[in-house]
Amino acid sequence: MSSRRHFLAQSAGSLLGAALVSRAHAAMLPEAASNPAAATQVPPTPNTGRPFHPVVTLNGWSLPWRMKNNVKEFHLVAEPVVREIAPGMMANLWGYNGQSPGPTIEVVEGDQVRIFVTNKLPEHTSMHWHGQRLPNGMDGVSGLTQPPIQPGQTFVYEFIAKRAGTFMYHPHADEMTQMAMGMMGLWITHPKDIRQHAVDRDFAFLLNAYDIDPGSFTPRINTMLDFNIWTWNSRAFPGLDPLVVRKDDRVRIRIGNLTMTNHPIHMHGHEFEVTGTDGGWIPPSARWPEVTTDIAVGQMRALEFVANEPGDWAIHCHKSHHTMNAMAHSIPNMIGVDHRAVAEKITQLVPDYMVMGDKGMADMSAMSMPLPENTLPMMTGTGPYGSLEMGGMFNVIKVREGLARDDYRDPGWYVQPRQSQARIWEGPMPPITQAKGSEMSATNSQGHGKAEQSGTVDNVLQLKRGGHHQH
Repeated sequence: MSSRRHFLAQSAGSLLGAALVSRAHAAMLPEAASNPAAATQVPPTPNTGRPFHPVVTLNGWSLPWRMKNNVKEFHLVAEPVVREIAPGMMANLWGYNGQSPGPTIEVVEGDQVRIFVTNKLPEHTSMHWHGQRLPNGMDGVSGLTQPPIQPGQTFVYEFIAKRAGTFMYHPHADEMTQMAMGMMGLWITHPKDIRQHAVDRDFAFLLNAYDIDPGSFTPRINTMLDFNIWTWNSRAFPGLDPLVVRKDDRVRIRIGNLTMTNHPIHMHGHEFEVTGTDGGWIPPSARWPEVTTDIAVGQMRALEFVANEPGDWAIHCHKSHHTMNAMAHSIPNMIGVDHRAVAEKITQLVPDYMVMGDKGMADMSAMSMPLPENTLPMMTGTGPYGSLEMGGMFNVIKVREGLARDDYRDPGWYVQPRQSQARIWEGPMPPITQAKGSEMSATNSQGHGKAEQSGTVDNVLQLKRGGHHQH
């Protein structure tokens, strides 16, 4: 197990022998902004370069730039970082400029872009600009289009942002390690015409996943499928900020998938259209309404909808185990198993042992059993009516009337108007009747007797068991 202090000390020590960038060279570089904060930071309207409407990176930020001779210059630093996955859990990751994922890069179609990439990792790296049209030598595939960026070196990439859309950046060197450690980021190229594809609120985040043992801080990097921490921008619910929008806003959500599996993203309360991919914008005539869209590995999707239904609406991956934290695998199904007698014997040896799973998993969300250090509960989060029993890739879209144009503050929980909420039925129950002409007789498991027909819920339909001819 590696603690935060040990991780940072070890990473710094591995760089002492690296050839550092010269002072003269460093003075020519744009400043490498760093921001380890985990809160969503709404970027300001740009005051240099072509105008655009900035995106809001969920639990992230946009990288500042400088203009030099009409070239937009950025500086990315690949380095070890410590990321809070959610309150109560930190992770030792690799990322850029103090955070994983790295900051979002925003440019405008036609911009001449220059990106300096400095390597402060203990091994070589590179930078691939996923989805970009650019010269072959700028594609960032270590060994194929460029030599790797060694520890302490700075490389420069320069190209024209040729087409508008939603893209990503990530290493193409020791990918199994570096992407499993969280090295990735978003790239947004806005259209030249600020009115084109205009929306009121524009959100963006990346899907990523980790395999971190309970009580540990550093991900396993050789995992192929059995991940146990499912995140959006390296944050798990309830550590995610809500997506706050005004009623009747046109909203875009840009989602990129850099995990090892697909994710069917489902949104409650509204239908949306897929309006863009990492290949470009989809013509309006080719779009259709959805409430769930599947995002495969390496894909980017832009979803758009009009937020005309006020309330707190869930948005989540529809793979149920992706809305849980710190999962274990190969656990038997204990529903219906009475293991109280066994539990009495076990508690004599392990006093903190608790019976669980015999009535389903929902009761676990309310348990206050002790957890290992630096571990999230499997099902967590509290709403206005109790436990949400969610984690991982789950969040809330909060649609409210009367918000200011640039107000992204959490408005709190929605209060439903009277008579618009599901409630306990306290009236008389109607009698239970059978469909006309139905017969509900069957022999018991020994083949003797018949179940009596009745109009009560105490009926038990006993099925005869035997050879295949009786199935």
